Amino acid sequence: MPRFRGPKIQEIAVLSLLALVIAAVFTGAAHYIVFAEQPARLQLADGPALQQWKPSYSRGFVMQATLAVVGGACGIAAFFLEQRDGRLLAGAFILLGNWPYTVLVILPVNRKLQAIEVAQAGGESRSLLIRWGRLHAVRDLLGILATIAFLWAAVD
Repeated sequence: MPRFRGPKIQEIAVLSLLALVIAAVFTGAAHYIVFAEQPARLQLADGPALQQWKPSYSRGFVMQATLAVVGGACGIAAFFLEQRDGRLLAGAFILLGNWPYTVLVILPVNRKLQAIEVAQAGGESRSLLIRWGRLHAVRDLLGILATIAFLWAAVD
């Protein structure tokens, strides 16, 4: 029986692909927060806006933190195990950059918001929620840049 001798199918770089998919999911979640959830939250009165933010932040933190770590780890592993492409390292470090950015820049705002009782919500909590939204938009940008780096490495 003759064997098919068509063009060779390139091996799929699984870790590179996984890093790309995870970065895209991270970006989609961050994008949703920036363009859907945060604007909707800010249409609420001060108390309900803060009340909605608290559990939303807690759940979102776990999801996005995990995605950043796993996606970054996949990017680093892909660099060392699949291909020595600096774009993979760039994407990984950009995605992992969400951690220090969150700890150093966003966490102080988060702590202030968490400390405000819903019944005490007012101008200060609204101002902090607006600031939080602007700061979170940087996470969206980092996700976009990481996704572009991983995609660039995948299509080249």
